[in-house]
Amino acid sequence: MTMSIQRHISTCLKLILSGVLCAVAVSSAQTVQDPPFGRPDAVVDLGSRGGVQLVQGQWRYHDVNIIDSDSRAVGPDLKPSGAPTKTYDYSPHAGIANFDDSAWEPIEATTLDQRRSTAKVCFNWYRINITIPTRIGSFETTGSTVAFEIVIDDYAEIWVDGKLPRILGQPGGPVIKGFNAPNRVILTRNAQPGQHIQLAVFGINGPISYSPQNFIWIKSATLDFYRSPRIAISETPPQIIREDPQLDEILSPGAKIEKLAGGFLFTEGPVWVPRTDESEGYLLFSDPNNNVIYRWTPDGQLSIFMTKSGYRGFDIGEYGQPGSNGLTLDKQGRLTINQHGNRRVVRMEKNGQLTVLADNYEGKRLNSPNDLVYRSDGALYFTDPPFGLPKFFDDARKELPYSGVFRVSADGTQVRLLTTELKGPNGLAFSPDEKYFYVDNWDPERKIIMRYEVLPDGGLANGMVFFDMTSAEGEDALDGMKIDQKGNLYVSGPGGLWIISPEGKHLGTIVGPEHPHNFAWGGR
Repeated sequence: MTMSIQRHISTCLKLILSGVLCAVAVSSAQTVQDPPFGRPDAVVDLGSRGGVQLVQGQWRYHDVNIIDSDSRAVGPDLKPSGAPTKTYDYSPHAGIANFDDSAWEPIEATTLDQRRSTAKVCFNWYRINITIPTRIGSFETTGSTVAFEIVIDDYAEIWVDGKLPRILGQPGGPVIKGFNAPNRVILTRNAQPGQHIQLAVFGINGPISYSPQNFIWIKSATLDFYRSPRIAISETPPQIIREDPQLDEILSPGAKIEKLAGGFLFTEGPVWVPRTDESEGYLLFSDPNNNVIYRWTPDGQLSIFMTKSGYRGFDIGEYGQPGSNGLTLDKQGRLTINQHGNRRVVRMEKNGQLTVLADNYEGKRLNSPNDLVYRSDGALYFTDPPFGLPKFFDDARKELPYSGVFRVSADGTQVRLLTTELKGPNGLAFSPDEKYFYVDNWDPERKIIMRYEVLPDGGLANGMVFFDMTSAEGEDALDGMKIDQKGNLYVSGPGGLWIISPEGKHLGTIVGPEHPHNFAWGGR
């Protein structure tokens, strides 16, 4: 992030433009909704005989029993790898794919609101297999998006075809949404008649700590069909300043900027987390002013991934940007975070624990790590201007006399200073072949991009000014920077998003409704 934050006391949003996800400042109200937005084109009521018959389904039911179980105490790896111990489990584990529920009690759809299980702290299972029909009334289902929505008194968890994605910060969807709140899960975005989908819903009585006297029951269960689900909040045609015909190879005619979410204090550090067997791909991004990392899914759902993402100090009120800034992933898919207020770079392990990768150099605390990128050998590079400190360059907390670019060795044992020649080193990127390393500068007096040769040991040499925007109109200096597979640079510069060829030619600038400050490639 940059010192311009004091001029952006407004809200921010996420944009997607031809595959580029951009962080910008804008004024709007943040909304958190369950996807898809808007009214469905057709609904199948799974609480009615006709609805269940239409999808060739049959509800089946089973109580859940709490059973004694062998386990292990926490070990040095913070996993259950220690001494043998006793705990509890439940039975049956009916969320898995192809679970045989043929011996379970079949229940009529019209009796879903019947009180079931045993009261107090109790659990149960509802299961149904559905088949996508060709039509629902006059609505043709082919290619449609289908959402399953269920409201259980009191909580629900949903397995779809034997899977229950688990992601930090997940507010509903397949996991508990809230007390008597609707859980919504996207079953398919390309429905085909005859397609089979297995649903297993785990019912939970609650609030659990209240030792409730009530039972478990389904208030509603529907399949919502959308011909064209709405994800973007709004669309805006960008203003394109075309400096070279090569821009046409990058930017499609008619491309639009889609506003995906809004209402943030500022947004930074976007990173796309690829799809896995556990979950669909999703976007993470920082709101450094609000000390939060958010998660946005392709369905349009916005959630808080991590609170207190950069600082928990008692003097947090003095900071303009105490939270996380740059985010990236290592080869193992672990999230790596630049924390402004904590003045360190950390890695989030698979169990959620944070490992400190860098917090000082030669015994002096870092300024406020800003942006970061991994090299293919596993080494981590990051910039360290003082823009996260309350008074920037004049802050008494500042211990290093320079703004450095650093490298953390692949084994995490060495922090190496690479260069100090920029006043405000900010965005950074490797060329696709990793022969060159680029760093841009947040300095209104010197708006430049530096290019360095990368040495075999990971060091930098022969730095040169690759591109100079100092004379360009616009008060902003240089912020986020990314590179595409062909080596074109995308830079947050004066007036908008600059696109620069590997040869240093300005191809054009994208001017959106607000100024972008960082971006990431996302999806296929």
